[in-house]
Amino acid sequence: MSVPKFKNERYTDYSKKENRQKQLKAIEAIESQFNTEYELIIGGDGVRTGTKFNSYNPSDSDQVVGVFQKAGPEEAERAIEVASAKFDEWKRVPPKKRAEYLFKVARAMRRRRFELNAAEIIEVGKPWTEADADVAEAIDFCEFYGKEMLRLSADQPLTKIPKERNELRYIPLGPGVVIPPWNFPLAILTNMTTASFVAGNTVVLKPSSDSPLLGYKFMEILKDVGLPDGVVNFVTGPGVSVGDTLVAHPSTRFVSFTGSKEVGTRIYELAAKVQPGQIWLKRVIAEMGGKDAIIVDDQTNLDEAIGGLTVSAFGFQGQKCSACSRAIVVEKVYDKVVKLLSNRADSITVGRAKDLSNFMGPVINKGAEKKICDYIHTAESEGGRIVAGGGKAPGRGFFIRPTVIADVDPLATIAQEEIFGPVLALIKAKDFDDALDIANGTLFGLTGAVYTRSRKKIDKAKRVFHVGNLYINRKCTGALVGAHPFGGFNMSGTDSKAGGRDYLLLYTQAKAIAEKIQ
Repeated sequence: MSVPKFKNERYTDYSKKENRQKQLKAIEAIESQFNTEYELIIGGDGVRTGTKFNSYNPSDSDQVVGVFQKAGPEEAERAIEVASAKFDEWKRVPPKKRAEYLFKVARAMRRRRFELNAAEIIEVGKPWTEADADVAEAIDFCEFYGKEMLRLSADQPLTKIPKERNELRYIPLGPGVVIPPWNFPLAILTNMTTASFVAGNTVVLKPSSDSPLLGYKFMEILKDVGLPDGVVNFVTGPGVSVGDTLVAHPSTRFVSFTGSKEVGTRIYELAAKVQPGQIWLKRVIAEMGGKDAIIVDDQTNLDEAIGGLTVSAFGFQGQKCSACSRAIVVEKVYDKVVKLLSNRADSITVGRAKDLSNFMGPVINKGAEKKICDYIHTAESEGGRIVAGGGKAPGRGFFIRPTVIADVDPLATIAQEEIFGPVLALIKAKDFDDALDIANGTLFGLTGAVYTRSRKKIDKAKRVFHVGNLYINRKCTGALVGAHPFGGFNMSGTDSKAGGRDYLLLYTQAKAIAEKIQ
């Protein structure tokens, strides 16, 4: 099979009228499907339960995007048992054939691009360009991991030993659990799930209860490309009953999770306990968020820095683990940055995600809206000065104005805790070295950026800034598959490096074989 060199998927050009019309038509199609009921999928069979839950449109909280099954421990156990039984068959499928499924999924996503974009726009409130970038990244993961599986299944370089024939084979782990987040409802879901099954594992996929429609559409695509039933099983429901059952089950070989530090550490602890009948130590692949910072030096182009800060802090309403939530500014330019940034934030349009003119849409749900507003109040009570935004924006959805809070103490609550919303803390630093110390002063270590023209300072940041993804003179969001392997340090997770050449190793185990030549 001839496989072209990997390249990132292009984004949709919405300046073209044709693309705008296609996207609007796709949004109307998703809206016409409101209140549809969707089933669990276990071993290829649709399953309904006695209790349901709704997925809502955060831009208009009265709209029910879909009705989903609230699974319990019984359905979770059935799903992992089906995945376990299917593993004995799936692990024997040649890597080349498994990779071909990923290439087929990528092609199917391209065909359904506007539909998938529309589902993101409606179900999680992603503005058009953010939704399109998420789908493009999902396509990238399929293409990249398919090619990576071909590379890993080829002969591996080993030191030659006289009169021995040596091999290194990367073999699958077993049945695993994939728990993706709602904020990248297709890209991260696709990342973890396709990496799992292209490596020869089987999967129970439990999407976020805020984005189950995207998970269901992914399952539709897997069916369309002919992936055998039972390789990926789809279970929706609450994390406490479903997620805990899946993580603790003795047949579970690995757990791949993206979400909050609190949930991630709980999964890590639960998975570490060896259950009766369990014959392996479970592998946990976890990405748990961040408290990301951009340092603005006095030796820099401030217009570029303000642009990077704005997109990093307020793109998709700040609901990214990579989002900038701290701007650490050298005091020589601090007052100027405060003024420029507050003016930029006040110019941002906020409203329904389906309207292309809005840069920001809603936050994901009522609970998130309240939590973010509480953080803003806490910031004021701890001495912060609101210079832009400051609370809810008008509308029937969960809209919050882009908020900039100046004069924040480096140890203040909003400088230490992940807010996951459009709130940016401005912190004054004495100099560049002080800024680096402040940047490293949290539990997290996911992304960070530095704006400076000084080569000496850039080199020091590369050595000292303790994050998994560091960016120089650019925004701290928007990691590209293949170019920016993604994952962080400390409480940001296990540094999984998604979209990089190491990632599939997390879903495999290496078997060394030495044969004496007679």
